[in-house]
Amino acid sequence: MDQAAGRLGSLLAEAFGGPLPLRLRAWDGSEVGPADAPVLVVRSRRALHRLLWKPGELGLARAWVAGEITVEGDLYEALARLAPLIWQHEDGPAERNVRRLLPDPRLLRLAGQVLALAGPGLPPTPPREELRSRHGLKHSLRRDREAISHHYDVGNDFYSLVLGPSMVYSCAYWDSQDSTLEQAQFDKLDLVCRKLALRPGQRLLDVGCGWGSMVLHAAEHYGVHAVGVTISVEQAELARKRVVDAGLADRVEIRVQDYRRIDDGPFDAISSIGMAEHVGSVAYGTYASQLFGLLKPGGRLLNHQIARPPRADESTYSVDEFIDRYVFPDGELAPVGTTVSLLEQAGFEVRDLESIREHYALTLRGWVTNLERNWAEAVRLVSPGRARVWRLYMAASAVAFEQNGIGVNQVLAVRTRTGGNSGMPLVRGPWNS
Repeated sequence: MDQAAGRLGSLLAEAFGGPLPLRLRAWDGSEVGPADAPVLVVRSRRALHRLLWKPGELGLARAWVAGEITVEGDLYEALARLAPLIWQHEDGPAERNVRRLLPDPRLLRLAGQVLALAGPGLPPTPPREELRSRHGLKHSLRRDREAISHHYDVGNDFYSLVLGPSMVYSCAYWDSQDSTLEQAQFDKLDLVCRKLALRPGQRLLDVGCGWGSMVLHAAEHYGVHAVGVTISVEQAELARKRVVDAGLADRVEIRVQDYRRIDDGPFDAISSIGMAEHVGSVAYGTYASQLFGLLKPGGRLLNHQIARPPRADESTYSVDEFIDRYVFPDGELAPVGTTVSLLEQAGFEVRDLESIREHYALTLRGWVTNLERNWAEAVRLVSPGRARVWRLYMAASAVAFEQNGIGVNQVLAVRTRTGGNSGMPLVRGPWNS
C-alpha cells in the first residue's frame, strides 16, 4: 500500500463512500482498481495540490486542462461511472457555505492524508484557459460581450474542425442514428424553417446567428430576407464571407449587435437556436419581451434551448464551475416549464414543444469524433489545454443528455393577431401549412 495508486485509491474510496469505479494509475506507475474499467491516470502530484486548494469539480477540471490527469479507454464510460460521484447532486451555494464554516473532521483528516501524499508545494496557478476576471454586472451588455468572446472568439478554423462543414453549433436532428452529422444539421435547419412556416419575401430574424448557417439555409431554400445578429466579431466575419460566397448578399445581412439593441422590426418570424442559454434568469424576461415586440402579429418564434430538470428548491441551483470558468461564462440553464412561462408572460402563445434530448447526445458524439480525428491540428490552432477543455465538456455533455441530466427543447410560440387568431393549422401536421 506504499505505492501511490494504492494510497490514493484508499483515500478516494473513503471520500466517495465506496471504491472508485475506474482503474487508477498514479505518477509512479502503480495501478489499482477493476481491470476491465477505463483508467484514470494521475500523471503528477500537482493534480493533488489542485484538489487540496480547490476541492471538487473545479480542482479536477484544472488538473484535466493542465494535462495532469487524463483517461485511457472509453471516455464516455469513464464519465458515466463518475457522474453519480461528482455531478449528480442538488448541493447549492447555501450548503457549500455551511460546509466551509463547519468543516467535517473526516474531510479535514482526509485532506491531511492527501497533503502527505502530494508533498509540499504552493497552490498551482490555474491554467491560462480559465476565465478569472469579469467586468460589470452579470448580463450587462459589456459583460455578455466578454463572455461570448471567451467562448466563440478562439478561431473559426478550430470551430470548423469540430463542427464540420455545416458550421452549426447546436443540436442536430437525426432521422436515424445512421444519418451523417451534416445531414442531421441540414434536417434541423429545415425543421426550424418549416415550423416557422417561412415563405418567399418574408423577413426572418435569427438571434445568435453564429456563423450564419440558419439565415443562409432560410434564404437559399425558403426565399426569405434574413437578418442574423451575433456579438462575436469572429463569427460575424466568417458569416459575412459565407453570405457573399453563397451569392446571397442581397437577401442576408449579418450584424454584430446585441438582441437588446435591435430596433428595426417587425419581422415575420424569429429563430433563436442555442442562444437563450446565454441570456440568464435575470435578463430572460427582457429577452422574451424584446422578441415579442419585434414580431408581427401572427409571427412565429422558434426557441431552441437546453434545459435542466427543476429542483425542489430552485435556490440550490448554481452554475457548473467547469462550464462557467472554461466554456460558457455566465451561462445558465432553466427548466423548460420556466422558459414556457416567461414566454407566455411576454405575450406569446406557446403552440408546440418538442424534446430532442437524445439528438444532442448524438450531435456531441459527432463533434467529439471530429475533434479527436483532428487532434493535432486542433492543438496547433488553439492550445493543448483548450483542446482538452472541449473534449471534456462535449463528452461530459453527451453523457448528461444520455442520462437525462439535461435536455433540449424546441418551443414554437406565436404572437397572436387581434381577436386571438394564431394563424396556426388546426392539427399538428406539416409545419409549413
